[in-house]
Amino acid sequence: MVLVHGLGLSGRYFVPLARRLAAGGATVLVPDLPGNARSRAAARRAPDVAQCADALARLLQRLFPGPSVLVANSVGCQVAASLAARHPHLVSRLVLVGPALEPGASGWRQFARLVADAPKELLGLLGLAAFDYLVTGPLRCAASFRHALRDAAGSFEGNLTRVRAPTLVVRGAGDTIASGTWTRRVAGLVADGRATDLPGTAHAAHYGAPDAMAALIEKFTVGGVG
Repeated sequence: MVLVHGLGLSGRYFVPLARRLAAGGATVLVPDLPGNARSRAAARRAPDVAQCADALARLLQRLFPGPSVLVANSVGCQVAASLAARHPHLVSRLVLVGPALEPGASGWRQFARLVADAPKELLGLLGLAAFDYLVTGPLRCAASFRHALRDAAGSFEGNLTRVRAPTLVVRGAGDTIASGTWTRRVAGLVADGRATDLPGTAHAAHYGAPDAMAALIEKFTVGGVG
């Protein structure tokens, strides 16, 4: 299982979920995408969504002989969708948690949704995110945000229609960034998709409820409805 973080962050906020998945017997990879946080020096400038997807694909080809389950959050869902569309042989199943950014929403509107979501997240996550944003740097975060907006307006939905791997779209019930209408649309765009809400969580549902998220993923990966 490969856990794909959101914009400007590191994989650290996936660690609680990674530990629970590993305890269930999964081999779990939690990378930092190039240009982000601890992998900031791996790219001279902020890569776009497709470049991140291709970089992750190269890593998977080196480390694993077969397809993996991708679990992504927020803008990481755009990276995962791009990877699944461009390198389908590397993806067996796809779990998209709070997919962002929503096509048609302006950058200011997306930012306002992020601000509205912050009070709903656990304090531990806010501390991790603040540190990661500082390490990545404000200029790179801004550049990555522009790349993500362009991808949302152009390639994201097209990539979703090319995904053939079974896909579970999970939305924290209190998520202000990924709306219920949008997450259901994401599930409808892929060839084999389903959507579900996770009560008591917000945008980073995998951090707010790692046990419940792990149970959803484990059920989904063995062929359950998630």
